[in-house]
Amino acid sequence: MQLVPTAEQEDLRTAVRDLLADHASSSSVREAFGSETGYDADLWRRLGRDLGVLGLAVPESAGGAGAGHVDRAVVAEELGRALVPSPFLGSSVLAVDLLSASGETSLLPDLASGERIGAVAVAGAPGPGGILHPGGAVKADGDRLTGRAAPVLDGAAADVLLVLAETGDGPRFFRVDAGADGVRRTPLRSLDPTRRLARIDLDGAQAVPLEGDATAALARVADLAAVAVAAEQVGVMRHAVEQTVGYVTEREQFGRQIGSYQAVKHGLADMYAATELATPVARAAAWAADHDPDGLPLAAAVARVQVGPAAFAVADGMVRYHGGVGYTWEHDAHLHYKRAKTDELLFGSPARSRARLADLIGV
Repeated sequence: MQLVPTAEQEDLRTAVRDLLADHASSSSVREAFGSETGYDADLWRRLGRDLGVLGLAVPESAGGAGAGHVDRAVVAEELGRALVPSPFLGSSVLAVDLLSASGETSLLPDLASGERIGAVAVAGAPGPGGILHPGGAVKADGDRLTGRAAPVLDGAAADVLLVLAETGDGPRFFRVDAGADGVRRTPLRSLDPTRRLARIDLDGAQAVPLEGDATAALARVADLAAVAVAAEQVGVMRHAVEQTVGYVTEREQFGRQIGSYQAVKHGLADMYAATELATPVARAAAWAADHDPDGLPLAAAVARVQVGPAAFAVADGMVRYHGGVGYTWEHDAHLHYKRAKTDELLFGSPARSRARLADLIGV
């Protein structure tokens, strides 16, 4: 198992970080999530066209880099570190992985380049481990879909919707043009302003069925999503620790740096330790995604159970150790807090994640 990034992966990290340093400052991030689309379209094009990182998990034969999930996790970590508002998780992770699992490659070149954005719409309540099971809210009548799916990650920005619907022969995924007749998308308010959600209403929308076992594809997509989210959470944690250490070494109270107080030192040590413990767990899950498909479900479950709560604890520490300023809208601490909590709950509650892990290890 390779837990230390290679030289090439560190070069990839540097390239992404340099781009984000120029185009994803705090003010740029706020401007992006406050815009109509919720993300910076120019930065999205640069990530796809200039760096080619939106198709790292897409085979070269389908217009991607053919690199794999470890490399994609490096990018997810850097995007999380900068709190970049983008359709990366919805399109470059969920949609790409679902199309790959279904053997549908015609859309992958456009998703890999960033020319088009995809979103996965699944109706129903989350089951163990955050795997979403169809609840019958969307039904298929031949090649027409009717019903509602919500919340859909990046659904408002998507050009293509991959919708899970009930058919007479069980659940199946369908491809739907987001701009087609019978499709209505409604943005939803969410805790995290850097991550957009939407409600998708379908009224006889024309659709194209995807091949393959929808349930098996969805299970794999959920595991791979857990890998990407864990990497993003590590990025959030690292930046939270860096920012908090910088603040407590500069801020003075009662004539001394607040970082010199023992209680603050211990708190920062806990934040650092949590980050260092979460990092190999996230990297092990990414390695399993590329090299141990049979071990991926367990590695992904461990990542969800370990990394999610740790990331929220670190983000919570960032808010507290920044004192009063950490609770203001003007400071970025609340953005870390909201991203960490949203990521922890995105594909199911911590209790469901623990139940999933318990099932996998036979407890």
